[in-house]
Amino acid sequence: MTEEATSKPALPDHLSTDPRSPHHIPAVFEHPIGIRFNGKDRLDVEEYCISEGWIKVPAGRALDRKGYPLLIKLKGAVEAYYRD
Repeated sequence: MTEEATSKPALPDHLSTDPRSPHHIPAVFEHPIGIRFNGKDRLDVEEYCISEGWIKVPAGRALDRKGYPLLIKLKGAVEAYYRD
């Protein structure tokens, strides 16, 4: 393994891009992350949980009353990895 591969933190089982979430880990976002859902790469994932098998993605352009995108939960096979 190279030094770059060892300096990246391990990807957690549950991760969120929202800084208000308790599942947000800033050190992980210093490197590009990829999410593969049901065999396809997804670029719009806001939150994921590998052990429970779900991702949350924005529901179109809809916003909640605080101005954040509405998220829908999709269930399936989830795989997280660091992109090169």
